[in-house]
Amino acid sequence: MLYEFDRELRQLVFNQIERIEVAVRSAIVNIACAETNDVFWLTNRTHFANADKFEKTMSLIDKELQTSREDFITHFKQTYEDQYPPSWMIAEIIPLGTLTRIYDNIASNRIRKKIAKHFCLTIPVFMSWMTVVTLTRNSCCHHARLWNRSLSLRTLTMTRPLTPWVSSNVRQGRIFFTLCILKHFVDIIWRNNGFKNYLIALLDKYPMVDIAAMGFPSGNWQDEPLWSTQS
Repeated sequence: MLYEFDRELRQLVFNQIERIEVAVRSAIVNIACAETNDVFWLTNRTHFANADKFEKTMSLIDKELQTSREDFITHFKQTYEDQYPPSWMIAEIIPLGTLTRIYDNIASNRIRKKIAKHFCLTIPVFMSWMTVVTLTRNSCCHHARLWNRSLSLRTLTMTRPLTPWVSSNVRQGRIFFTLCILKHFVDIIWRNNGFKNYLIALLDKYPMVDIAAMGFPSGNWQDEPLWSTQS
């Protein structure tokens, strides 16, 4: 039963991460394209702060372009003479972690701030939370245990949250804190997302699960400001 719970938890978590990943990819690419007025900004050295990091990123991009079998990449190579496709095409074929590192290396602090603000976060918190999202995504993809997993990564938090957040009673390093991060994102992406109701239904289905081991705070976790809404 615990195995089944963990499997269904991974499915629920991955469904939320899927939405987050699409939204983050879109925000980074679209905002940077608009702000730089350059559809090829992602492969343009002038838009990045650290040359070494940029070169490492380009090596990864080159590798992905060589091995990609996506129809839109094949069509681009057959139709256009440009060395690299527009940024929105490249963003579709590179891993989420790579795109997050690209964001971190953008030279313009104004652009990075605008992207983070799109999700009601500061730059450092956005980077920190995206690291957690990426690590959790990888755990789900590799069918790793999730329900009572301990995350040693220390996550940054919002000192003055722009949206409802959680109290200091919620401890880091457990899956509940990750669930809180996911809910923050999905509430912005899709207000009537149903994440809370799905989580409640899952916990009700498996009442033998020790939610304290998952990092749920003592008392009613649904009273936390982040979780007190119906979505």
